[in-house]
Amino acid sequence: MNIDYRQRLEAFALEETERMLNSVPKAAEFHRGEWIDQSYYLRHLVETILRIRMNNEVDAYALYKIADKDNKLSATLAQYLAEEYGHEGMFMRDVQKFGLTLQDVNGLKPTFATDKLIGYMYLSIDRDGPLPTMIWNWFVEWYSDRYNKIITENAAQQFGKDYVKGSFGHIQFDESHDHDDLMWGAVSRAIDGWGSYELAQQYLKNFISLIGDYFQELYETTVTERY
Repeated sequence: MNIDYRQRLEAFALEETERMLNSVPKAAEFHRGEWIDQSYYLRHLVETILRIRMNNEVDAYALYKIADKDNKLSATLAQYLAEEYGHEGMFMRDVQKFGLTLQDVNGLKPTFATDKLIGYMYLSIDRDGPLPTMIWNWFVEWYSDRYNKIITENAAQQFGKDYVKGSFGHIQFDESHDHDDLMWGAVSRAIDGWGSYELAQQYLKNFISLIGDYFQELYETTVTERY
């Protein structure tokens, strides 16, 4: 695979993500650590829990689809899935500090934007194999490395360190396990064996657009509706 694909895709991810954040109320400020709202942040944590559960099922589905077709890629995805399994518990620890119980979280439905994202991933796996899954997982790790520490540090300043211990624990786990590099290796193999750079870029653009829908919905349901 062309050795500059990673630099090109990272640059594209940054450009598209920053454009998306600047198009949604308060999203850019939230990601720069310049603004936070308790209802917005708490619902974001809850959505993270719900999305992790759903994403694990998507990864398991992708693994099922390729297990007898690409041993190396299957092994990488299986490793990633095993290492990510149960991580919603880290965020649940923080959510409980805000007063929500596990029963409360289980009683909430994902946002419509998350349903669209997850549904699109299932469709994409059936259409193009593991490439969309690998692109999404890599983007999640890239996004986390770039933004989540800033968001979490701001939350610690506003709400207290006890309210972000689980979130920081997840950040430290991903860093110690080099998940960004792990999933880039999966992306590289998927591009070579299952698609093309152009297809990978298109999926990345589509996923970022869907995340924009999520942050728009998050703002409207936690901030706009209060005023």
